[in-house]
Amino acid sequence: MHRRQLILSGLAATAGASGLSACATGGQTADPNYPIASDQQAPAYTADELVAAGSRELGIAAEALGGAIERIFAEQGDRPTAYIAGEEASGAAGVGARYGRGALHMKDLSASQEVFWQGISIGWDVGGNASRVFTLVYGLYHPDMIYRRYPGVEGTAYLVGGLGVNYQRADGIVLAPIRTGVGLRLGANVGTMAYSRQRNLLPF
Repeated sequence: MHRRQLILSGLAATAGASGLSACATGGQTADPNYPIASDQQAPAYTADELVAAGSRELGIAAEALGGAIERIFAEQGDRPTAYIAGEEASGAAGVGARYGRGALHMKDLSASQEVFWQGISIGWDVGGNASRVFTLVYGLYHPDMIYRRYPGVEGTAYLVGGLGVNYQRADGIVLAPIRTGVGLRLGANVGTMAYSRQRNLLPF
């Protein structure tokens, strides 16, 4: 009888220790919103791969896109781990709004992952337009890490070969959207942008 009680007590203690160990990790390995050291590995894209994919998605010549991607590579000093190909529409009258939808691609994903984005800005321009967008993504090691708000834009939006480029940064993730000529609206790029799993009508 005593032996049976000792065995049961030992099993209970082992289970309790396992539960405490799981709690001690904080569940971070199961939550992709928290990039931890062990997660910071993902196969990266080469410039040639991105030029081929981007020219196909944007419907422009590879030579035109190559200059923009070359400049982004030089400024970031690294290779992106993902890219987003999609479309967006924007409009402004002092205060602007931008809505987009696309597919997130990573080399270790079996299929692309849908993503929406919406943002609000204050700029000097008035009007509206629609464009295709090809976004290079740095520092993304799990697809669900993309879903967050990117407050403001660091750096100045610029033109390379008729394409508009700017940067969005948050929590170590850097997004470099490349927009076609009909969708530049550089003044409407200064603000905040949120990426989500579903479309949101409110841009903030």
